[in-house]
Amino acid sequence: MPDEPENFVLAFLRRLDTKIDDLRADTVELKQRMTTLEVQIASLSASEGSHYAQVMLRLDRHETRLDRIERRLDLIDAPVG
Repeated sequence: MPDEPENFVLAFLRRLDTKIDDLRADTVELKQRMTTLEVQIASLSASEGSHYAQVMLRLDRHETRLDRIERRLDLIDAPVG
């Protein structure tokens, strides 16, 4: 009789240990996946900033060209002051 409770406890502890090992492996995998997501988001954010800068540069060039066209066609109002 004394052997049965000990075996039961040992069996329970072994199952618990297996479950903890599985959880540990899952946690490692989740950490790796999270790091991958963080890297991708940082890359996406950096590329979005770059795209914004390129768009602003193009808008500035269009504004300069539009100003030049308006001056050539005498469409600019006389300066006030």
